[in-house]
Amino acid sequence: MSSIPADLFFTADHEWVKDPAGPTARIGVTEFAASALGDVVFLELPELGASVEAGAECGEIESTKSVSPLFSPVSGVVTEVNAAVLDAPELVNEDAFGVGWLFEVAPQGEADLLDPAAYAALIAES
Repeated sequence: MSSIPADLFFTADHEWVKDPAGPTARIGVTEFAASALGDVVFLELPELGASVEAGAECGEIESTKSVSPLFSPVSGVVTEVNAAVLDAPELVNEDAFGVGWLFEVAPQGEADLLDPAAYAALIAES
């Protein structure tokens, strides 16, 4: 089973967000998602300054198995994109909760997120 950091919040679509109510929310995909995707080979992420909406598609993750949509867990404006992961998409598989993060947002409004226990229950059903 994937590790689930206690300081993150999650979506049912397997994205994670750190500090969703703070000035900057960091976003990525979970280890569970990275494992299910297989080897990540390409990422399409939102551009710096783009507005994203919670639950709306904001990019794509391409793996050796498929192309999957990426959904933003929070609404807001993109303040940073992880250039390292664009250059080396395999970082998502190697360290999904660390150097494999995807982008950061200045969050606006509330988001409907799962706490670690609720996310653990969700993936236990998978």
